[in-house]
Amino acid sequence: MKTIEKIVVPVDFAKNTSKLVGYASYMAEKLAATIHFVHIVEAYPGDAMVGAPFAAEYRDKVHFSAKERMANLVDDTKEKCPGCTGQVVNGEPVEKIVELAETADADLIIISTHGAKGLEKILLGSVAERVLKRAHCPVLIMNPFKKQKN
Repeated sequence: MKTIEKIVVPVDFAKNTSKLVGYASYMAEKLAATIHFVHIVEAYPGDAMVGAPFAAEYRDKVHFSAKERMANLVDDTKEKCPGCTGQVVNGEPVEKIVELAETADADLIIISTHGAKGLEKILLGSVAERVLKRAHCPVLIMNPFKKQKN
């Protein structure tokens, strides 16, 4: 069995990101692995509209804001997880997560679920589920909505 040395952790900066980061940091510490955090900035729906000059400006602002948040996340996590890195990229989340994990030669992906149900899951699908199906390495899916037992 291959040793887990590199972990890719996609973050969306939603309210449960801190739970995912804490869990991934804990796992990395136990496995003596490094983490590469990644945030994907999806295309703004306005990008597809011809004559919407604000779309590129909006996307640039979102990307810049995400880079600032990523820098803060990496700085806040470095003490518990030395050697962790972070990256912000534009694109489709599943495609980019799988691509970045493969490029980084990741041994594990730790991703959280949003707990979509019903029509939302049917229409949008689960990013975590699609990453699980396409990734070249094992994927650990964490549910941030479950209460943690001590």
